[in-house]
Amino acid sequence: MRITNLLLLLNPASSFTLQMSSTTPSAPTKTSPSQKPQQSPPSSNRDILVRSARGETTERTPVWLMRQAGRYMAAFREYSDKYPFRQRSETPSMATELSLQCHRAYGMDGIIMFSDILTPLPVLGIEFDVVKGTGPVISTDIRSEEDVKALKDVADVDFDESLPFIREILGTLSREAEAADTSLIGFVGAPFTLAAYTIEGKSSKNCLPTKKMMMADEVGTSKAMSQFLDILGEMIGKYACHQIDCGAQVIQVFESWAHQLSPKHFEQFAKPAAQKAIKIIKDKHPDVPVIYFANGGSSYLELQRDMGADMIAVDWSVDMKVAREILGPDIAISGNIDPTVLFGTKEQIEQAVRDCIDKAGGPGKHLLNLGHGVMQGTPEEAVGWLVDECKRYTGKE
Repeated sequence: MRITNLLLLLNPASSFTLQMSSTTPSAPTKTSPSQKPQQSPPSSNRDILVRSARGETTERTPVWLMRQAGRYMAAFREYSDKYPFRQRSETPSMATELSLQCHRAYGMDGIIMFSDILTPLPVLGIEFDVVKGTGPVISTDIRSEEDVKALKDVADVDFDESLPFIREILGTLSREAEAADTSLIGFVGAPFTLAAYTIEGKSSKNCLPTKKMMMADEVGTSKAMSQFLDILGEMIGKYACHQIDCGAQVIQVFESWAHQLSPKHFEQFAKPAAQKAIKIIKDKHPDVPVIYFANGGSSYLELQRDMGADMIAVDWSVDMKVAREILGPDIAISGNIDPTVLFGTKEQIEQAVRDCIDKAGGPGKHLLNLGHGVMQGTPEEAVGWLVDECKRYTGKE
């Protein structure tokens, strides 16, 4: 159900709650690794995304969108045009409101916390800001083993002390999600992506300093890269667990800079560090599904089968049918409509939804998403058309 004409009435401190019935999430359908997931009995919308992320076949295909809380929405821009990013993401009333706007308008099957993958870096003593028109800027230099040793000890990290706003944001969103009969998604950046951002200091076209550090690590002249990734893997795993403790029901791990990696360097550096973070999450919260998304990593999709995640999200550069064939029937999959399709006609958008669902195996066989985030300038009604068609589509006749 789409709920409209409400968001313009809200202010940063508002705590609007959808008055909808809530149902206790159903227990997951148990399957062995060699079996395809069995279809769960019809349940409420509350846990359909969670069940899909676990690899269960659901009664329909659930949907959420990366960057669904974003600048394509006029209501969102009322905040982004006025307040700097960190103020928005670290002020609970603002972050909560920005997380909820899109769900109120379009009814995705999940609410994702408005935040950033760089948010936990200060717990290690790495300082950053997000500059409008420039993006993230990191002022802490990490280039040597000495730089890595100077970081704060991850064993001493207390997220409630260092990032107190996270518990308040997720606690409020958890209550809102339950009232709205939907799921709450948390997210983290993968270790390599956070390492590269830190080393480069900002967005980078070729990541040359990062790649030089990887090559130095390979020949043993400096182990700074592997040491840094090891620390980040532990910190990110613990940060994701903290989000779950605060109310998140699903975690997506974003390897946003996977396009900078060759298959060799992915397997040698990024993959083990991400696996370490995912293992920490699954060891503490085995029933909470983890989704791994390597943006630009479709050229080595076969290397992602054993990430340890419950689901692999794929970018738009690979055909969904091909991705399904590469990953195999036992790996749950999410994705992967080209975000630029949302600039097309209603008919083109609806056809793209149907094609993606069919190629993934049919309704209920995957978790629909874009193959990247919603782009700035996307027509707002286009997002509604996508969500509505996904919920409506029952398969080929």
